[in-house]
Amino acid sequence: MGEDCLYSVSDSLSGRFWTLQPTDEAAVRRMSQSAGVPDILARLLVSRNVTPETVSSFLEPTLKDLFPDPSTFQDMEKAATLIVDALLDGRKVTVFADYDVDGGTSSALLARYFRSWGRELGLYVPDRLTEGYGPSPAAFRYLKDQGADLVITVDCGAAATPALQEAARIGLPVIVVDHHLMGKELPVTAALVNPNRPDDRSGYGHLAAAGVVFVLLAALNRVARERGVAPEGGLPNIIPWLDLCALGTLCDMSPLRDANRAFVRQGLKIMARSTNTGLRALADVAGIGAIESVYHATFVLGPRLNAGGRIGDPWLAAKLLATDDRQEAIELAERLHGLNDERKAVEAAILEAATNQAEKQIEANPDRGVIIASGEGWHPGVIGIVAGRIKDRFHLPTIVIGWGDDLGPVAKGSARSVKGVNIGDAISMAAREGVLLSGGGHAMAGGLSVDPEGIDAFDRWIVEHMDQFAEERAEARRLDIDAVVSPGAVTPEFFDQLETLGPFGQGAPQPVFAMQRIKPVSARRIGQNHVRFYAEDPTGRVECVSWRTADMEIGQALFAGRMLHVAGRLKADEWNGRRRAQFELIDAAETGDN
Repeated sequence: MGEDCLYSVSDSLSGRFWTLQPTDEAAVRRMSQSAGVPDILARLLVSRNVTPETVSSFLEPTLKDLFPDPSTFQDMEKAATLIVDALLDGRKVTVFADYDVDGGTSSALLARYFRSWGRELGLYVPDRLTEGYGPSPAAFRYLKDQGADLVITVDCGAAATPALQEAARIGLPVIVVDHHLMGKELPVTAALVNPNRPDDRSGYGHLAAAGVVFVLLAALNRVARERGVAPEGGLPNIIPWLDLCALGTLCDMSPLRDANRAFVRQGLKIMARSTNTGLRALADVAGIGAIESVYHATFVLGPRLNAGGRIGDPWLAAKLLATDDRQEAIELAERLHGLNDERKAVEAAILEAATNQAEKQIEANPDRGVIIASGEGWHPGVIGIVAGRIKDRFHLPTIVIGWGDDLGPVAKGSARSVKGVNIGDAISMAAREGVLLSGGGHAMAGGLSVDPEGIDAFDRWIVEHMDQFAEERAEARRLDIDAVVSPGAVTPEFFDQLETLGPFGQGAPQPVFAMQRIKPVSARRIGQNHVRFYAEDPTGRVECVSWRTADMEIGQALFAGRMLHVAGRLKADEWNGRRRAQFELIDAAETGDN
């Protein structure tokens, strides 16, 4: 394998092998000439399967060209008609939202639309610990008792058949607006808008719930316009709310192609204007200025908005994103910021314990194909994050399980997988065979319930099951390098060129670059477990940061100043009005001549 690897890196300091993306040189030349872009950008465009015919819409995605036609979604017009009827009749409508960012942004979009008609939209968000995911029969009975005339579920509901049957029994009409995969049997609803329902032909199954809701807003305006009705001042302009659509799309890791790409590109511009009172307050308490990047949305705002649903009040994010009251926004933002600090502390403790278990498992069985970490009192709101961290470190499917204390007697698990290993199928199979109480998911993630006494039996079952995926697990160690650069070439101007390929995210990955034979100098620890240093070679030097590696082999190599090959991504670093390009390390390898 070493001969086929870039710089012969077949076993990096994080256990990966590096490959340089193959490039069609003729296609690169055609792209450079037709699009008028530098060679490096042409290479990146070609490697992302962009053609000269599609390069314009890729680099400049517009809503005019890429906005979905609402009428192509099954039940979209039906749902829009029912909602406009409710607005005109003054009926009490409640949105039932999932507790994550996608659910919060979806509910806030509807709340703002209702407010533009002079109506207030009720809100219900289930508690992760006591109610679990999605609507329940008890929740619908409660909403009926509270006088709800219509319920709209967002980012949930498509698979909640028992709850929807109960809603029908008690005479509570429910409109489901979702994007999750569902079975062939459609539940009884007033309308079911889901591009992933089996009979939908829209082709937009990759939209986040926030994207589906944004299309619904356009449908609402269309129906109102056709009927000649509007609130005082005219139909609402939904474009200023694209920041919420973009935020939900990014935080739900939806693929950034066609409509999603346009939503995010335009939504980030609106986000930077700070027109949303709640987002502005959250940015203020987080200590950032303008919200102007995918990083700000996904890694600064997203975790704080999710904190309420993970370990605190699940209603906070939806309330914050919907409010126009500055004082209320500040109070809600401060609560979410504090909960996020608590979440990080809880996560760090569980991550340390789970990592220790993972290391012992691999030491006992180096060929083990899956990691199972479990602990009493491990909070279900963070075990998914921990599973993702361990999966990234060891490049193996990982399941983290918690139970006890106030969490109930049944253990809950969250799984994250690597490409090629369908963890959802494995969990579903274990549930069918009685190894688990319940469970399921999709290729890259899943959830489960198990008796704590049955965790060892599940461990044995899934270790045996994963033996068949040895080749896929080996492939998961691959790190694809887009191009090679030198420290001297990493400039703000070069970074600006790369940014024209954005927005980056799921399905549109940020380019990964390699630098050969660099000398790390002035390495120092920052925060608890990060390293900042300079990568130096005869062409110059560039500032670098390596996250969460200070106590790992990579960090030790950086502190020792050993000659390394490094791989990473570029980002802009702004401090005291000075802007510079920074290299974010994701891997490193010994050069063999230290």
